[in-house]
Amino acid sequence: MDSWLKNRHGHNQIKICVSGAAETGHCGINALDKAKELGREIARAGMVLVTGATTGFPLWVAMGLKEVGGISIGISPAASEKEHVEVYKLPIDYMDLIMYTGFGYAGRDLLLTRSADAVICGCGRIGTIHEFTIAFEDNKPLGIYKGPWEMGAELEEIIRKGHRPNAKIVTGEDPKKLLADILALVKADKITEYRIVPTGVATTTV
Repeated sequence: MDSWLKNRHGHNQIKICVSGAAETGHCGINALDKAKELGREIARAGMVLVTGATTGFPLWVAMGLKEVGGISIGISPAASEKEHVEVYKLPIDYMDLIMYTGFGYAGRDLLLTRSADAVICGCGRIGTIHEFTIAFEDNKPLGIYKGPWEMGAELEEIIRKGHRPNAKIVTGEDPKKLLADILALVKADKITEYRIVPTGVATTTV
């Protein structure tokens, strides 16, 4: 684990949002294995996984993460566990904590991306593009996880045609390398020192 990730107060534990399709029929051969390996690498790096508490690719990542004892947080579009399961038909497995927003998918996506330090997009569809766009507009570190699916190339094409340079986007097929590149971007945005002065006013140094 990168020593920078270790913090005695815990507030610097990196949170990685993984965005991906709830339906995975188009993701291609070995998509499950690649998703689970990303999850395992997130756990091995001492990072926390944040997903939309959904099925499909994000759930696969959570499955891999839990295989090696990682921490998984879900951000649900539903207002309660009952609505989450019975109305949205979403799982509660492989998550240590689920936050019920009651904001539907669109509102959930905003909270999902903003609750994390970085966003990684895997196999996805329109919802993944939505989450990518929110993170892009927020100037948040972004990773494009490439595999036997089309989303990586599609996002790269959107970026290329958008004519808006963004130095906070990294791409790759190797999850360990991708996370290392993401971490380098996150470090640049993180508070490096936090202390309480005698008056009780918190101060930060970047």
